[in-house]
Amino acid sequence: MSTAGATLVIVAGLVALAGALMTVAARNPLRAAIGLLIHVASLAVLYLGLYAQLLAAVQLLVYAGAVVVLFVFVIMMLGPSAEIVPTGKGTGTRWIAFAATVAITLTVAFSVLHTTGQWVRPPDGYGTVAGLGGALYRSAVVPFELVSVALLVAIVGAMAVARGRSEREAAKLARERAESGAPDDDSKNASAQAR
Repeated sequence: MSTAGATLVIVAGLVALAGALMTVAARNPLRAAIGLLIHVASLAVLYLGLYAQLLAAVQLLVYAGAVVVLFVFVIMMLGPSAEIVPTGKGTGTRWIAFAATVAITLTVAFSVLHTTGQWVRPPDGYGTVAGLGGALYRSAVVPFELVSVALLVAIVGAMAVARGRSEREAAKLARERAESGAPDDDSKNASAQAR
């Protein structure tokens, strides 16, 4: 890895840490979502630095393009000023979590700084769409097709569950209720409006 590439990875890693800290520490949920967006984008840059272009694109499309946008929609529906009021409880737990985070960070930093291995150049096609497509359609074509059929069945099942009753089913249900003497929904609504 060149000096520029190593610098890019280090800067992207620091920005990812800053975004993660902003996500966790922000009291305003909208700021936390922006911190998550910064974190996700910097992780995509890290993937680019590791020659994984497809993973970087998927990271941006799925997480930045879908998950963070979903979080922002939920925040806007709840109200952007919705804040969690601290109760003062759990201070000991916070200190334990902080100490564990510092210990893990120092362990990882020590391991990285004392590594004697050399950087290995990735093989040709590593991390690209062509490389993944070749691996997917050559050696894993049967599992890929089975997953696609399972997803199709799940989509059809979700549509069948989500759709409402058809007019024929509603008429049949109304006839069954009339035969059994149970009031149907229309008569209930009419009696409720008369009151």
